[in-house]
Parts: sequence; C-alpha cells; structure tokens
Amino acid sequence: MQIPLPELTSLDNILPTEPLLMMGAGPVPIPERVAKANSIVINHLGDTMAKIIEQVKQMSRYVFQTQSKWIMGVAGPGSAAMEMAITNLIWQNTKVLSISNGFFSSRLAEMARRVGADVVVYQVEQQQTADLESIKSYIETHKPEVITLVQGETSNTVCNKNLREIAELASQYQCYVIVDAVCTLSTMPLQMDEWKIDAVITGGQKGLSSIPGVSLIAFSERAYQRIHSRPNDCPQWCLDARLAEKFWHQSSYHYTAPVSGILAIHEALALICKETLENRFARHLRCSLALQRGIEALGLKLFVPAQARLNSVIGIQVPNGIAQNALCQHISNRYRVEIAGSFGLDIVRIGQMGEQSRAHHLFRTLHAFGCAIRDLGGNVDLPTGMAELERGLQNNLSDAE
Repeated sequence: MQIPLPELTSLDNILPTEPLLMMGAGPVPIPERVAKANSIVINHLGDTMAKIIEQVKQMSRYVFQTQSKWIMGVAGPGSAAMEMAITNLIWQNTKVLSISNGFFSSRLAEMARRVGADVVVYQVEQQQTADLESIKSYIETHKPEVITLVQGETSNTVCNKNLREIAELASQYQCYVIVDAVCTLSTMPLQMDEWKIDAVITGGQKGLSSIPGVSLIAFSERAYQRIHSRPNDCPQWCLDARLAEKFWHQSSYHYTAPVSGILAIHEALALICKETLENRFARHLRCSLALQRGIEALGLKLFVPAQARLNSVIGIQVPNGIAQNALCQHISNRYRVEIAGSFGLDIVRIGQMGEQSRAHHLFRTLHAFGCAIRDLGGNVDLPTGMAELERGLQNNLSDAE
C-alpha cells in the first residue's frame, strides 16, 4: 500500500508571529554574525575549512585558557561532549568519583557506569557547593583514577565556586579531572591549565552564544596520553578522540563535519576574543547581580544562597498559589519571553549567558516576569524591582548594553 502524501504546514504557520526572547537555561539568543555563518555550507575537507579549524582551535585555547593542542569539536549537544570525555578517559573497572550537585553532574556518573566504570557518587547537599574535606575523604577512601563534576549545575543553579581548589586537590592524588562547563565557559573564570583540569566540556548554545548541536572539548596533554594508552578501543566510534584527531588535527576524514555549525562556533569565539574574557566576565557578573537584585526587590526569593549561587542561570522560587508550568507558559504566550522550569524543583530559571546578559534583555525580562506573576494573582512590587535592576546596572550600563 502506498503511503499517502501528508498534509503540510509551513513554518510560517507554526512559529510565533513575534520571535520569542530566549531567556531560559539555553539555547540563548545568537548574534547576527553567528546566525549568518550558520547559513553557509562549504566543503568539510577543503583548504578553507582547514584554515577555519585552525582558527577555532586557536581561539578555543584562549577561551579554555589552555596551551594544550587537543581541542576538538563534537557534532552533537553538550551531552555528546560529556560522553566523548567519559568514553575516552574511562573504561571497564576504572574507579571514578562523581561529585553530584544535581541533574547534569549525575548524568556524568551515569555515562561512566555505562562504560563499566566503578563509580562512587558524592551527593552534595541540596543548594550547597562541594566540600573540600568531604572530597578529600572520598579520594582517600575510594582512590579514584578520575573525578567528574560540573562547574555550574544548570538544573538547580548551584555553582562549585571552589572548582580551582577541587581540581588542585585532585591533582595531588594524581586523579584526572573532567569538568562540565557547558553553562559557565566564557561567562565566569575557568583556567584549565592553571587549575590542573584534564578535560573541559562546553556546548555551543549557552555561554558561547552559538547554535545548539555543535560543542567543544579540550583535553590536557596528560589526558590525551591516557587516551592513546587505553587498553582497548573507545566503544563509541563517532566519539573516539583518536579518530576525531584525523579531522581536527590532520585535515583528514572522520565523518562529514557539521560545517555550518563550525562556522557559527568560529564567529561566536571571535566575538568572545574581541570582547576579551576579562570584559566578558565583568559584564556577566554585573548583569546577573543586577537581575538578582531586581528579582529580590520584586519580593521574590532566590533558590540558592549567594555563596553557592550560579550567576549564569538564576533560580527563583515560585510564589505560593502559582504553578511553575502556568508561569512559564503565560510569560511566553503573553509577553513573548521564554524562561525555564526545572527538574523536579518548584523553581523557574532565568538565563544570564552570552547574549542574554544585555541590559535591554534584562529590562524586558524582569518586566515581563513581574507582570506574568501579577497576572496570575501573585503579589509583586514591579516598580521597585525595575528600579533596583536599573540601580544595579547604572554605574557601568554601557558594558551591559
């Protein structure tokens, strides 16, 4: 029997007539240069692509703050970059300590289990950063070869602000350290070499302000030696770093690379380099603190205490009597601003990554957020919230624009 022709609906009839402002936990708005680059297709093995790849690696070394040559792209989301790190550095019976602050750090542990590792999980107390003394105790008791953790746990907005101390402690015990920096790379300091981190993972669609589906990973020289000395082949052919090396370091064939996405990543990295990391970190911190100030002035509570709070994604407790889903839907449908719910927590999340950290986006988002809560019967002080946001930005407003 012949399959009938389906009824077709054009994108124009599916997409909203007014574009949504993406202020959730990712993806984020992308600059025009990035969007334009993503519309271009070139030969994935030609001389032009080889030049672009070299520039991507050079700019990535600056963003990752590493001298290691082992920068690679991943044709997939940040989770694919996670899996590339795990499946290349961890194998059957490898002892792994997974520092778990939430959903995404637990995903690293699950990936390690699936390749046959002997995984011990340090479950960090809710709304807290990982404790150094507890980590030391776990290391001395279980003697892991590899430690996995996230710098910023997007799911519940907790940040391991002592990442440097954790990585340096792990180095004292000769542990390899894998860090998920999907929502933090380029939004807050991360010094891969200086902090002695062996693998750093990031996705395109968050701090880098590029498109979803193309990610980056950096391995230290020490980590790459481990990859080349592993006792058997990486079980995932597509994510095998030794095969990916052909494309990323030998101008040869691995698989057909996502050329448009790589061009988009190139432009996103170029914009970061032009801004400089120092200025970018300052902009993100200033914008996030101003937005936090405005949210609290509305009369709302932030989910995580300041000492453990992630600045690139802010968690806000939902007011009593308002459903999380209803709030997210209403602010989207009425005000054309997208924010995010969470994973089992009664909070909403507002992103502060890359292009989200612009003054005009903050004003629109906070106003829409306050109005949406008020529309649903909540009690907020919208004028004071907006005034406090402005006060938080006014000293250096031009840097946040």
